[in-house]
Amino acid sequence: MDFQAFVDSIPTATCVISVDKYENGSYGNIRLVTGNRPYIDSIERPAENVEMLTRKFVPNSEYTNYLNRDLNFEDSVYRAAIQKKCIHAYAHPARFDVWFNMSFLPLCPDNGNTCYCAYIMEINFKPDAKRMSNISSEIATAVLETCIKLRSVENFQETMDSICMDIRDLCDSEHCCILMMDNEKRKCSVLCEALSNDTKLVSMNEYLDDFYDIAETWTDTIAGSNCLIVKNEHDMEVVKERNPVWHDSITSAGGKTIVLFPLKFKGELLGYIWALNFSSDVADTIKETLELTSFILASELYSYRMMDKLHILSSTDMLTGVMNRNEMNNYIDSLTKKCSKKSVGVIFADLNGLKSVNDDIGHEAGDKLLKDAASALRDVFAVHEIFRAGGDEFTVILINVTENELDEKVEKLRTVSKNYTDLVFAIGAAYESDAVNVRTALQNADKLMYEDKKRYYDLHPEKKRGVIDKRNG
Repeated sequence: MDFQAFVDSIPTATCVISVDKYENGSYGNIRLVTGNRPYIDSIERPAENVEMLTRKFVPNSEYTNYLNRDLNFEDSVYRAAIQKKCIHAYAHPARFDVWFNMSFLPLCPDNGNTCYCAYIMEINFKPDAKRMSNISSEIATAVLETCIKLRSVENFQETMDSICMDIRDLCDSEHCCILMMDNEKRKCSVLCEALSNDTKLVSMNEYLDDFYDIAETWTDTIAGSNCLIVKNEHDMEVVKERNPVWHDSITSAGGKTIVLFPLKFKGELLGYIWALNFSSDVADTIKETLELTSFILASELYSYRMMDKLHILSSTDMLTGVMNRNEMNNYIDSLTKKCSKKSVGVIFADLNGLKSVNDDIGHEAGDKLLKDAASALRDVFAVHEIFRAGGDEFTVILINVTENELDEKVEKLRTVSKNYTDLVFAIGAAYESDAVNVRTALQNADKLMYEDKKRYYDLHPEKKRGVIDKRNG
């Protein structure tokens, strides 16, 4: 077959690829035999968002002369050239800011153990919705089901748990999880997870300590592709070569095959879909389904995280990190509307001497005192129970607490505060047997706090400068 005449007869960028077939069913070198002018131009004069390893096309060169090794590309070549299947893919490799519309067509005859396929390529600078949706009915159903679950969400966590189980079923894997990455705190967390009943693999939560350092290396392991699908020992050797630490971690835990899809949106890496010990028989379906599902999930997770950040901004005091007055008012309203028959304890903790610190040393020292106050409160209470109610005033609201427990908490707070320089609280605590009476507890705690403050300033009159009784203006 005249390969040059063949590719020259096709107006779209096209090349012929050869791959060496081994008797054990694996494959060897993959070479770009020849290409038409548009394909050669894609290497020698690449698009603005595409960067090649070299810009000189040499016939019969290994494809890794031009691109980093890509297991997904190799798999498509293998299935087209050796298994004689027609393959189509529409993908957005991480190494290029473009979308590739690709077709791999088997060519005959083989030349001994050398097999051939044609690779036809189009570059899109924006995703094409029609091409993304040009999928089988089975894959479309799976993706549509994910979309419906996300759009009808009432409980986000339950929805993600269900989707994770769907992905595990799709992969027929022993383990599947969606792993989130906090790049500021350098921490990983498991958003959702599903394990098969007969697996010996353990929860990903067991490995989270310092796991961010491993997850951070996955970008280099994927090596510019849009995902990593490790189907056999041949593929696992590539992982061992690229990432020996992760390879050892995976194999020692019992992992034999891997599915790894980055969740990216607007150029930001949010996390990964990760499955272990999947069925290689459905690898093609996994890739096509998760290419679309990951695109949709990343968008949803990005929006959810933005909403979470907005909630944090609207509910958190940015200086101290505890809940703000707005969140306290919302919480009080929710308690007064419920006849919960649960007890409530309220503690008012006001900083003594904040104004004198601000005046004598400066507001930076005053801010430090406020942060120390919040730290002392966190040493005793959970952060969601603490509210910064005003400039120097904190409120703690406890549900299902006894009067004795409330008193013990107050004494512990007084003890803990001694560990911080210049930190002295005026404290008032009140108890009600029913949380709907929380406002009564607030009023009583406020009154007792001012009595405690008065006693302090009677003993330390030099600290009283600028103190105002806030109840009277």
